[in-house]
Amino acid sequence: MRWALVKVALAVTVMVVLAFALPLGIVVKEMARDRAFSNAERQAATIAPTLTVTTERRMLDRAVESTPAGADGRMAVHIPSTGELGAVPLEIGIRRAAVRDIATVRRIGRASITEVSGGFALLAPTAIGAGRIAVVEIFVPEGEVSNGVDTAWLVLAGVGTALVLGSVAVADRLGLRMVQPARRLAGAAKELGEGRLGARVPEEGPPELHSAAVAFNSMADQVVQLLANERELAADLSHRLRTPLTVLRLNAASLGDSAAAEQTREAVAQLEREVDTIIRTAREAKPQTSAAGPGAGCDAGEVVRERMGFWSALAEDEGRTVRVAGVERPVRIPVARPELAAALDALLGNVFRHTPEGTAFSVDVHSTEEAVIVLVSDAGPGISDPAAALARGNSGAREGSTGLGLDIVRRVAEGTGGDVRIGRSVLGGTEVRVWIGRGTGARARGEGRRTRRGAGRGRRRTAEV
Repeated sequence: MRWALVKVALAVTVMVVLAFALPLGIVVKEMARDRAFSNAERQAATIAPTLTVTTERRMLDRAVESTPAGADGRMAVHIPSTGELGAVPLEIGIRRAAVRDIATVRRIGRASITEVSGGFALLAPTAIGAGRIAVVEIFVPEGEVSNGVDTAWLVLAGVGTALVLGSVAVADRLGLRMVQPARRLAGAAKELGEGRLGARVPEEGPPELHSAAVAFNSMADQVVQLLANERELAADLSHRLRTPLTVLRLNAASLGDSAAAEQTREAVAQLEREVDTIIRTAREAKPQTSAAGPGAGCDAGEVVRERMGFWSALAEDEGRTVRVAGVERPVRIPVARPELAAALDALLGNVFRHTPEGTAFSVDVHSTEEAVIVLVSDAGPGISDPAAALARGNSGAREGSTGLGLDIVRRVAEGTGGDVRIGRSVLGGTEVRVWIGRGTGARARGEGRRTRRGAGRGRRRTAEV
């Protein structure tokens, strides 16, 4: 479309320039010619009064030399003979016109222009009495006839070229103004089709493309909202199923060693495995979207307080000491609320599942401008091989754990450019540190190392309180 507009503008402008420039160039040439011959006629008229007074050669020579044309040797006067015996025609100056042309002008009695070597000759008849007619010849050089024509044509050519280039440039800008929004719309549609749900189009350009961009953004927002609702439903199902299953498994552990109790524990374990399989399948089928995309974002402090309100009741039943820090003020993060809640439930569920009753644990939230760090620490036996535990979250289940909990946490962190690390807590057991970037993924990864060092210092200070 862009090049088509340029070609149309080029063709139309060239035709317009030619339609005006060619006639104007011809008019300029004719005006220069008329100016040269009008000047020659004025030069010829200056000698006419002298011819009517006298035809004496000496007087005529002085009169011719007094004119600009005569001084330049471009004027000649042709006087016929008187017809008396022995009289001869009188010629003053250099004759350039042919004799027959002079005779013709004398016969017809009006001025004429004839072409001579090096230019043109203006022949002007003047009556000198007794029926005789003298002819004044003014030589007009070729350069004087075309004086200024070349310059005028160059100016016309320059103006025409400038008009053509200007119209092409304007057409190109107009085409670009139309093509760029269309390209952005096509690119955003491709990104949306590839699963990058954060793709949007600037609402600019011609009215039609502006309306298309508005419609596309509205459609993309609706798609994001529908997927967010779907993810929220999946996360809600995981909360409703996995959390009661954890409580049920802990209660089943206190039923004793009877056959019925063993069958109950096996049934609970089987049900938990099936639920984990369903949730894992649902998460693997979920489109990969940016955690910072439209519709995402929550208050980490509020989510931690809400989930700790649930787990604290179970911790009280098992005699566990619970400590929560850093959730007194709002802490905004680019993670959807259901996803953060699912990650916290996964971490806290692991504490209840893999540590003995009465084991203390804590949840700390540290906030900086670049990132938010969530620390879940316990006083349990710890994890002997943290690297293997994280690998299990990526590669699948091992005996005693599905690895799904850490996989959920890892997905949440990596969606913001962060990560998950496992280490030794100040309570003596395991510490899971979840680093969540507050900016874009690229920015978060670029500044992650500095933020993590600051988080480590903040963690030590919290432990000392």
